[in-house]
Amino acid sequence: MTQGVGNVKHVVAVASGKGGVGKSTVSLNLAVAAAQLGYRVGLLDADIYGPSQARLLGIEDGVMPDVVDEKIFLPIEAHGISAMSMAFLTREKTAMVWRGPMASGALQQMIESTRWGELDILLVDMPPGTGDIQLTLSQRTRLSGAVVVTTPQDIALIDARRAIEMFQKVSVPILGMVQNMATHVCSNCGHEDPVFGSEGGDSLAKEYNAEVIADIPLSRQIRETSDAGLPIVLADKEGVVAGIYREAAQTLMKTLNDAQTPTAPTISMTE
Repeated sequence: MTQGVGNVKHVVAVASGKGGVGKSTVSLNLAVAAAQLGYRVGLLDADIYGPSQARLLGIEDGVMPDVVDEKIFLPIEAHGISAMSMAFLTREKTAMVWRGPMASGALQQMIESTRWGELDILLVDMPPGTGDIQLTLSQRTRLSGAVVVTTPQDIALIDARRAIEMFQKVSVPILGMVQNMATHVCSNCGHEDPVFGSEGGDSLAKEYNAEVIADIPLSRQIRETSDAGLPIVLADKEGVVAGIYREAAQTLMKTLNDAQTPTAPTISMTE
């Protein structure tokens, strides 16, 4: 079996344009939800400077992937998915003080030197921004599309728009949007309060002819289970949020399976 993504049907970037919107939590729960639906799923943590998937997956600091022939990584299996992250190759307190080309090289190595095997989908948890890592992924990997994560407030939508524009410039289709922290549900009375605004993600999706595939509430349970290394789709399988994630994963996979396999994008940096 060879390394790399040659046997991966679909590689999908999960991006946000900015940090703090819950993109890594969304990436993990989408991945585990897709696995619950019977798909073979991988998760690549492409945030070289601030990897968080090890903690979200509940993998202890210092656990490293097995290596074959001194150069091929075997992804770590957790919660029904195959995962790879810079966090598996360093310690939690290690600061990656690298320039852009070094980070891009590290990402390329994780993509090409990991034995992913046969997967239906590889979700790539992208770092914030629209720079080297994003361009490296677009150039080196045949992306089937991207999922953009945002919160409803205007400041997050500005950066989400930049992420969408970036993917359009490199001919990567937007497969859907996830509006995270869409509303707060009071644990005592059940009252819903859109503390970060309402329908901002829907407006942005309409602007770019995209679809909001999930509205995820602001929930203490999501935060607590994430900190404990247990995705909400496993911690509360029959809960409302788990159902939202499974429906979003099903929508995403249907969109991918209905679409024609794209060719590698041509990079264009024109305005």
